[in-house]
Amino acid sequence: MSPAVRKVEASGEGRFICVQWEDGSESSYPCVWLRDSCQCPLCFLPSAGARRLPLEDLDVNIAVKQVALADSKKISITWPDEHTSEYEAEWLKKRCFSEEARAIMRADLFLPERQYWGSDLQLPKIPFEEIMYNDESAYKWLCTLKKVGIVLLTGAAARQGELIRLGHRIGFLRLTFYGPTWQVQDKADANNVAYTTGRLCLHTDYPVLQHPPGVQFLHCIKQTAAGGESEVVDGFHVSNKLKKQNPEAYQILTSTTVDYTDVGVDYCGFAVHCKQRIIDTDSRGQATRINYNNATRDTVFDIPAEKVRPFYAALKEFNDLLNSPEHKFTYKLKPGDILTFDNWRVLHGRQSYPSCPDVTRHLEGAYADWDVVMSRLQLLRKMVLNRD
Repeated sequence: MSPAVRKVEASGEGRFICVQWEDGSESSYPCVWLRDSCQCPLCFLPSAGARRLPLEDLDVNIAVKQVALADSKKISITWPDEHTSEYEAEWLKKRCFSEEARAIMRADLFLPERQYWGSDLQLPKIPFEEIMYNDESAYKWLCTLKKVGIVLLTGAAARQGELIRLGHRIGFLRLTFYGPTWQVQDKADANNVAYTTGRLCLHTDYPVLQHPPGVQFLHCIKQTAAGGESEVVDGFHVSNKLKKQNPEAYQILTSTTVDYTDVGVDYCGFAVHCKQRIIDTDSRGQATRINYNNATRDTVFDIPAEKVRPFYAALKEFNDLLNSPEHKFTYKLKPGDILTFDNWRVLHGRQSYPSCPDVTRHLEGAYADWDVVMSRLQLLRKMVLNRD
């Protein structure tokens, strides 16, 4: 049932509005926020969902002149300049400033719940064609991708171009210096270590970019008979382990900026340089992104000499944890498999495979940004759950 208002009144010298709900709970709203969030046509453009009221016209010390309960589903406020604002009860309830209400809204908008895993990962699998044509399956895919960090799509055609289709399903792919999609196979004069038959150490892709791609897709078109197994690790899970095991090492990796470089020619010529922390964190110290690629870590290291060895010791401990058998999940992709994973969270690698004159292993790769993925997830959520 939609919320109903029992009583509304001003408080705090008119700078707050207190709403008493029919269920007995109360919410307090600052008047400066209410005035800033007025939904009338002069202050808000509904077709764009955008605020029209310029901030320079907002009085941060504004107090209400009059407040009234229009009906149990709406309150009306008159401001000192006689401007009138109306607020729907359901709209207000969702935006309550209580910790509980803010947590609910955070979860609704950003889906922060995570399911951590190690070598015991039960790799989520969904048929590729299902997510392409069924909204419920596509919604399940993206929700699982956000929560677990990895999903295997099965049964795609073993040919190039399927990732272009997948990109259209979510919106669009991320263009990088390696092209809209890129071919992972043994190449002469390889401009990337992935384009060789050697072992690939666990890494995240493209920390050399200021904003690394959030999601990665790897489509297996051809697989070698021997070797070539894929390895994945939950970087957030391992980061939590490091934080508990060695807080000082965690502090070093979350505060030291590391130089990355990538120079060459592919989709076009490129010479990219960037500084990243190995582990990015939020205000609570929780990992939000792993930026670790040993192959593209630069020989330039812009820190004082006496801090170099402690950094290496911290990174080595993190790397050892990543490579621990209890944290690493190994899986051999089959032709038609598309591995989709969170490139900010999941580190991936590959076991070596025999070199051969012919192409024995071929993956097509692509990227998408989390902004695009989360946009599609929210749109699918509204359709599947019939939510406004």
